[in-house]
Amino acid sequence: MTLMEDSRIIGHLKGSKNGPTMVFFGGIHGNEPSGENAIEEVIHIIKEKEISVNGNIYGIRGNVLALLAGKRFLDYDLNRLWTVDKIEKIKGKKEEQLYNEDKELLSLYQLLNTILETQSGPFYFIDFHTTSSKTLPFITINDAMINRKFARLFPVPIILGIEEYLEGPLLSYMNQLGFLSIGFESGQHTEKEAVENSIAFMWIALVYGEVLKRVEVTSFKDYYFRLKNSGKNYNRFFDIIYRHPIGSRDQFAMAPGFKSFDIVKKGKALADHNNEPILAQKKSRIFMPLYQNQGEDGFFLIRKIPLPVLWLSALLRKIKMPALLPILPGLSWADRKKGTILVNKRTARFLAKPIFHLLGYRNRIINKNLILMTSREVTANNKMYQRTWWYQNKKSV
Repeated sequence: MTLMEDSRIIGHLKGSKNGPTMVFFGGIHGNEPSGENAIEEVIHIIKEKEISVNGNIYGIRGNVLALLAGKRFLDYDLNRLWTVDKIEKIKGKKEEQLYNEDKELLSLYQLLNTILETQSGPFYFIDFHTTSSKTLPFITINDAMINRKFARLFPVPIILGIEEYLEGPLLSYMNQLGFLSIGFESGQHTEKEAVENSIAFMWIALVYGEVLKRVEVTSFKDYYFRLKNSGKNYNRFFDIIYRHPIGSRDQFAMAPGFKSFDIVKKGKALADHNNEPILAQKKSRIFMPLYQNQGEDGFFLIRKIPLPVLWLSALLRKIKMPALLPILPGLSWADRKKGTILVNKRTARFLAKPIFHLLGYRNRIINKNLILMTSREVTANNKMYQRTWWYQNKKSV
């Protein structure tokens, strides 16, 4: 075992019975140590108090080298490499060709494959992050029903659709393999509350995932109300409607004072990009404004998703309505097994983006006339989770 592999596992707790396997990541970005600290704390308390474990708990450091350096990444963002093509390209490199994040990915990839091959399901993958700006704690998920149902249990805002704007996050890769995957952004990088929120989230997740018994987590109510208060009881779903990208050579500066979920009116000055002011094009909420040197995302804009829309989307997916899409003009299967549809915009102008979102499809633009739409429901391993109490909960959406 190399030094990197030895330092990657924060802890592994295995119960006496086969049960769920919950994997928690901290420090995928090296300037975000709160998740790592939270995982260490929770695992230590479980050991110290000899709390019984059903199944497996893994605590994993993401970018070990970047954590040591206190930087988001050393060569490039580890949380943008998790696509099949990029992984295969990195696996095909010679040792002397590997960048720091290539080595990190290969180490994580091997560890994750070992966990999936040796442990039982259902599997839960939870990734802890923090932001450069002040924020309420919130959840980010790919729009699959297994993610929505589990995320709905936590009293914090939930953001759908971030995978449409970011290529290669670790959790999107785990989702493509069919597993429940949730990102939790606990607060600002340097805040003590970010660690405390992550600790609370981890305890609650372990109970909801039935790895720990609620009666043995004596402070469960305190953890729940901590998140509820930190999230200002804002347990609503939001959709991302805009991302402002930044090139590696661009000059970018956010206007000061923005926090995630702040309402911005049309015409509000948001940032300066290459000496040009960036104004809000419509009333919305700002999300993850960038106040650090490294990063490719200047800011996002989000809006609330009405509850009737969420209920309708759940119903349409339940009755397999998305499977009928390719019979419509301008739509054809790109890969039926993966639920990928090719959309010709010239002949499918009547199908607006929100309709695809309703059915669980997220887009990737190929050129001005073609869009590749991918469904998270087709690859989701719903059978793995269908016997869990939260999946059967009729109130979840």
